[in-house]
Amino acid sequence: QVQLVESGGGLVQAGGSLRLSCAASGRILSINHMNWYRQAPGKQRELVARITSGGSTNYADSVKGRFTISGDNAKTTMYLQMNSLKPEDTAVYYCNIDTHWGTKHWGQGTQVTVSS
Repeated sequence: QVQLVESGGGLVQAGGSLRLSCAASGRILSINHMNWYRQAPGKQRELVARITSGGSTNYADSVKGRFTISGDNAKTTMYLQMNSLKPEDTAVYYCNIDTHWGTKHWGQGTQVTVSS
């Protein structure tokens, strides 16, 4: 089973920026979507950003204009550039890749904490 590993989380002041990275331990074929999810304490996991194999992107309304997702299918890497961070962005962020075959790969999560 290919593993996904996130990095780049940390503590930042409101208004600051962070860049999350996600790398796979091996090649993943037939990628459908590369996704970033987040889960705040006491809340359900939510989809933050998605990039399709064709390069189309979608964002949660709460992060539009502040976050940018990018990815490289061939290298099976993905990134989330987060600007103008707010305290409500505090959460554990997870990368996820789903394939046309229906398989899903998850990372272990990285903590992002935004102080006011």
